[in-house]
Amino acid sequence: MKAVKTLLAIALAIGSTAAFAQEAASAPAPAASAYVPPPWTYKTKQLNRLQVDALLGNPKKLLIIDLRRPDELVKYGSFPAYLNLQVKDLPELLEYIPKDRTILTVSNRAHRAGQAGDILSEHGYKVAGAIGSEDYREAGGYITKVSAPAPAASK
Repeated sequence: MKAVKTLLAIALAIGSTAAFAQEAASAPAPAASAYVPPPWTYKTKQLNRLQVDALLGNPKKLLIIDLRRPDELVKYGSFPAYLNLQVKDLPELLEYIPKDRTILTVSNRAHRAGQAGDILSEHGYKVAGAIGSEDYREAGGYITKVSAPAPAASK
């Protein structure tokens, strides 16, 4: 956990939202699935593609927090720049998240993002809302492919 906090502090100290190596998605989007989402039970607003696109238009004031595991990021992709943490770690990392930015929370179908948005809002953060990256992509939004990090070189 200390290593995560240190990495988070370094990423925020350089004024970045921590980006992973990414490449443009080359495969066409698959046809819409028969996915039926569970009911929305969060106080955080569930955003649509147009609302997210408006937020993305002002990146210097936006912090995207992606709540998915690294394997999900590689499988589904994400937005061009984001901070990646897990919901379970969020309460311990609050002090490292800047309060001067509007926050967009992201997960596959927005439910972890909704949960994280509620936690952040309860602690005084300005949360614009939550979105599922799959919902955004299926609505025609641009999601970039995320590459897995290269293995560490052995010494």
